[in-house]
Amino acid sequence: VQLVESGGGLVQAGGSLRLSCGGSGRTFSSYAMGWFRQAPGKEREFVAAISWSGGRTYYADSVKGRFTISRDNAKNTVSLQMNSLKPEDTGVYYCAASSTRIRVGADQYENDYWGQGTQVTVSS
Repeated sequence: VQLVESGGGLVQAGGSLRLSCGGSGRTFSSYAMGWFRQAPGKEREFVAAISWSGGRTYYADSVKGRFTISRDNAKNTVSLQMNSLKPEDTGVYYCAASSTRIRVGADQYENDYWGQGTQVTVSS
């Protein structure tokens, strides 16, 4: 599975952005998907995840109520709608795929596939 992110950019605090991650391959729908981000000088951190069916979603506390993850298996895409953006949301956003469940923290690099990332910058 190859993953390609898009939709990043520069936005003012309080604004919105929608990130998309397109996946190749007929097995995309069998993968759990997640979004991570990495700010300059910081470790990559978990943002949100969604089960293969889309029936379950998970969020980091820092984005709950502001971000929404969704997927369209017919189009092989997973999206991250980001509202009420804050300067601390700035970073490179990566999507990841896992054939089991999205792993976070120290185990995050065990996820099967990663995209190249897209830059999100929130100005104050």
